[in-house]
Amino acid sequence: MWYLCVFFHRLLDYRKPEVESLAYLFGVNDALEWKLPIHHHPDSPFHFVNLPSEDIARSIANRSILVKGMYEVWGEGSSYEELEEAIRSYPEDQMLPYLSFDTTFKITVDSFGKVFSFQEQNDRIKGLSYIPFKGRVNLKNPDHKFWLIETDDYGVNNGLPPVAERRIFFGREIGAADRKLIPTYQLKSRNYLGPTAMDAEVAFLMANQALVEPGKLVYDPFVGTGSILVAAAHFGAMTMGADIDIRVVRDGRGPDTNVWSNFKQYGLQMPIGLLRADNNLPPWRPGLKEVFDAIICDPPYGVRAGGRKSGGRKLLKGVVDPYTVPDDKRVGHIPSTAPYCLSECVHDLLDLAGRMLVMGGRLVYFYPVLREDSMQNPFPEHPCFKLVASSEQILSSRYSRVLLTMVKIGPYTEEIAETARRKHLEFRENHLKWLEDGNLHSSVFAPADPQVTAAGDLKLSKDPKLKYRGKYV
Repeated sequence: MWYLCVFFHRLLDYRKPEVESLAYLFGVNDALEWKLPIHHHPDSPFHFVNLPSEDIARSIANRSILVKGMYEVWGEGSSYEELEEAIRSYPEDQMLPYLSFDTTFKITVDSFGKVFSFQEQNDRIKGLSYIPFKGRVNLKNPDHKFWLIETDDYGVNNGLPPVAERRIFFGREIGAADRKLIPTYQLKSRNYLGPTAMDAEVAFLMANQALVEPGKLVYDPFVGTGSILVAAAHFGAMTMGADIDIRVVRDGRGPDTNVWSNFKQYGLQMPIGLLRADNNLPPWRPGLKEVFDAIICDPPYGVRAGGRKSGGRKLLKGVVDPYTVPDDKRVGHIPSTAPYCLSECVHDLLDLAGRMLVMGGRLVYFYPVLREDSMQNPFPEHPCFKLVASSEQILSSRYSRVLLTMVKIGPYTEEIAETARRKHLEFRENHLKWLEDGNLHSSVFAPADPQVTAAGDLKLSKDPKLKYRGKYV
């Protein structure tokens, strides 16, 4: 059945992938069908989606972060006359159970691209008197919620996706996102934070992309202050994390201000373990495979914080020989580290995921791209994985980060590992020079290069992707 899916107008590239991932989580194995309302732009928050049942539509909407509401549409039109005609022609047997004497209801008037006064809202509700509601109105806790949603016939100059013709929808609410999660978990009230803590909204989106649910084991190899694992734990998963900085995972800022205290703050299940571990030298014993159901992370890409790996510059260059820390100095010892460029980091991450994820498990991670990069497929690949979604988040006029969602489709073997290594070297040679140590930081923060237009004027390069009042960021 077709349902009207109304999104919050933000993080536009994330909207459909989130719904598709949640549909798969709730048992829909086939690709979803989507279609736009008449005259609507692809970036419009209004989309029709075909789902097998109302229960699945409700589960998706209630779990989602970006779905404002999922509706069974009783009628739509470009005018209120067309809307009335459509509602009158809607099958009575599908309407009557929600109009009976023993039910309560509420009608909400909403809009996109315009604002209604209280009087205008009342006038529009009174205009629906031809619908035979027999139950009582209950504004606080109704049995059924109905929505009258209107879009304006604005052009391209008001900062929103253009709509050529006004469209009006009336329907019954099936489900809606619980946006109370966002203020509850917002970073400004978090007990323990670091400079790269993941925003709560994005962390929940990553958890949804990874199909997190109770009973699954989720791993973050760059755990930091635990923001991603907090989101995974909220959805009932068992969690485990690692970080190369022992001061983060062991000490924090004291006994009551550390990664563990973030879980305690929200009453969540504590992580199974937090390791001091190096993504470049993983701690897992040989032969250990297929442990985690999902790996979710935000690798360090050298803009706000650079990656580090074990060894130290002198050790890696062979200036000093490997050494063993004496027993009496191990407690307070902080191992030496060296810079860890993103190209090497991503290769190690894919190798870790290929080895440690169960079949069908998901790897969800952020990958930076330069905005002017015109390559059609600039993302890393691995023989064990299939890319199922890529969602761009614009961070500045210079660069974006893309949330990549990959699913494991094949077993990990030594032959696969060697193939992946060769593929990485080829990819690194052709695409990743700008990701070597320091290059991304230079690209982001270097002075702007003015371009000379055909008319001879100096002009900064224009962003080829439309932005609507900053809703991509």
